[in-house]
Amino acid sequence: MDRIRLTDQLDLSRIVYGMWRLGDDENTEPEYVRAKISSCLDQGITTMDQADIYGGYMAEEILGNALTPALRNKIEIVTKCGIVAPAGRYANARVKHYDTGHAHILASVDHSLRLMKTDRIDLLLIHRPDPFMDPHETGAALDEVVATGKVRAVGVSNFRPWDWTLLQSAMKTPLSTNQIELSLMMHDAFTNGDIAFLQERGIPPMAWSPLGGGTLFASSRAELRRALEKFGAARGIDAAAVAVAWLLAHPARILPVLGTNNLDRIARISDAAKFTMDRETWFEIYTHALGNEVA
Repeated sequence: MDRIRLTDQLDLSRIVYGMWRLGDDENTEPEYVRAKISSCLDQGITTMDQADIYGGYMAEEILGNALTPALRNKIEIVTKCGIVAPAGRYANARVKHYDTGHAHILASVDHSLRLMKTDRIDLLLIHRPDPFMDPHETGAALDEVVATGKVRAVGVSNFRPWDWTLLQSAMKTPLSTNQIELSLMMHDAFTNGDIAFLQERGIPPMAWSPLGGGTLFASSRAELRRALEKFGAARGIDAAAVAVAWLLAHPARILPVLGTNNLDRIARISDAAKFTMDRETWFEIYTHALGNEVA
């Protein structure tokens, strides 16, 4: 499995295992969670993607219960903060909102460290753009958690270019990634400036929901599905792996975040890396995703 360097101190596996559904599984016992992580490690997938809000603010604790010191040292943990929903430890919140204030970020980091039973977060992301954000306060908090060693690198999620530049303008620490929704079903980032903005700065994007949340295989997308199946059959991989390979082929160095609780599907996550896609194949698949040829 290839690796992508985010900073001088941190590189991630090219494909990331997403844990947003970890708390939805019927079995959340530590042994079963360790089996999922071990299957990822067998494929060279070492990066685990979390967020404080996942599983109603329970997913980080589920992961922490499964981690041993030896296992922790084999993985990189990505987590996010900034969303306050009336659930879990924020059950008394009057309304769902964003909090990118200094105190909230520091408290969130400490919560995450405690729940995941670790002394460091490898990558911390601000989960959503906050329309009430004070960039100087948010930036100071992110700089602080890096300076104290609690966090190795920081980034954002779902930010537009102007959100990125506003926050970065108030920080000493470089932002290292933007995790955005990106798939054959949600491909506007390739043309609306989001990917170009990151490429210009040499920033590798992370892609959440790279299979479109399952809509990629809906009956309305039959032609796209058949194209993916055709390319997959020729290489002994399934259509989902081809869809992820389409993202991997792009020169932006995209890191897809793939989440499933099924051990058989986890064992096949790295199949996407088996398909080296050329330009015409990329555009053939893109044409099916658009529903028409490019202009």
